[in-house]
Amino acid sequence: MALGDDIKNTAQNLGGKAKEAVGTATGNEQLTAEGKGDQAAATAKKTVSDVKDKLTGK
Repeated sequence: MALGDDIKNTAQNLGGKAKEAVGTATGNEQLTAEGKGDQAAATAKKTVSDVKDKLTGK
């Protein structure tokens, strides 16, 4: 995985955690859901990248 992509995925995951925490603290279910979605998207991107790296031998 390119370092830039790794940083973007980590930032997206952390942003999602922050959104989820704020949404939970304020009772905003939509924000909580968006945060969980951001985390899931970041995890999926990382998984795809890891598989790609294994297949290409990186």
